Amino acid sequence: MKKLLFVIGIVLLVTFWLNQRVMAKDDIRIGFSMALTGPYAPAAKGQMEAYLLWEEQVNKKGGIFVKEFGKKLPVKLVYYDDKSEAETAVKVYEKLITDDKVDLLFSPNSTTIHFAVFPIAEKYKVPIVGSAAASVKLRELKSRYFWFTTATMPDLNMKALVNFLKSLKVKTVAVVCVQEVFPRENYEYLIPLLKEGGFDIVLQKDYPRGVKDLIPLLSEAKSKNPDAFIGLTYVPDTMLITTQVQEIGFSPKFFFVLVGGASVAFEPKFGESTEGISTFGHWSPKGKWRGAKEFYDNYVAKFKVKPDYLNSSLGYLACEIVEEAVERAGTLNWEKIRDVIATNEFTTINGPIKFTGSENLRTPYMVLQWQKREVEIVYPPEVATAKPLYPKPPWPKR
Repeated sequence: MKKLLFVIGIVLLVTFWLNQRVMAKDDIRIGFSMALTGPYAPAAKGQMEAYLLWEEQVNKKGGIFVKEFGKKLPVKLVYYDDKSEAETAVKVYEKLITDDKVDLLFSPNSTTIHFAVFPIAEKYKVPIVGSAAASVKLRELKSRYFWFTTATMPDLNMKALVNFLKSLKVKTVAVVCVQEVFPRENYEYLIPLLKEGGFDIVLQKDYPRGVKDLIPLLSEAKSKNPDAFIGLTYVPDTMLITTQVQEIGFSPKFFFVLVGGASVAFEPKFGESTEGISTFGHWSPKGKWRGAKEFYDNYVAKFKVKPDYLNSSLGYLACEIVEEAVERAGTLNWEKIRDVIATNEFTTINGPIKFTGSENLRTPYMVLQWQKREVEIVYPPEVATAKPLYPKPPWPKR
């Protein structure tokens, strides 16, 4: 009898301890690094703001319901500046896991830093839904704990872009490329596809990251009089090129920039000069997806600027996937959350997403274009929100 009472006592003590532990959980701490400074900072701004908007909106609802704790838990973002440096980001993620002991992780900005952080996820078996990163090499990583939401993989990007150029009946093309991982991968797929498509490539040149003057290169492109100019760019050189082509009066029928053409700072900087500029991405507030317009409106209301049509939307939908995964798993256990992410379809502001391995193959690649100071989807036709402007109107008189 004494033994039975002892066992019952132990069970009651353990039950009390577990209940106290459950009740003591006050929030969900989510950690990440972000390029708040350095060369990636302009592109990271929209992603960072999307994270902050999501945090605010989730907490307005009382938080995320976690069955394990029997209640909604508010979220708290824990983040550090990685200074656009891969080695700094690695140290941050190690700290978040081992020192800060966060409950979950969000992804950083840029393909380069995603590559650097990837081994951390595998080492600690912590699920991370990537956002602002794309590379065909990501497929080779055979990740169990890392996924990539973007549809803008370089091979698919460039195949769709070339098909779009064919539909416009473009004949001659000038291509310039910054010496960076993601633009370079796009370049390696674009050139063969243009040649296979019978396009006349009148110029193909690269330039170093951090360049301050591209007028000589752009003047050479202008002298070739191409139908299409394709800049495989990052944000700083997107801004530089868009400024300097106007200075020299180079106004091709089709003008495309890679990263930055849909960024937070682009439309405020160039205003009516954005008309007809094309860029890459796969989201618009006019898309027929649940919550797309609401996200846009809430973002503008909070930050007084339009969201980045690539990084803001990618950042926010990654948050949506994590939120839904936690609710479905009913726990903050990393392995159970990992299984939910790997096997389920998620409803997002960019439509349904389901991962095949680590890749999102549900979302098609799209070409975006500025029209009347708004971003429209102009390709492919089945998801287009507007017809393409071709030829692009001349630059406004300066």
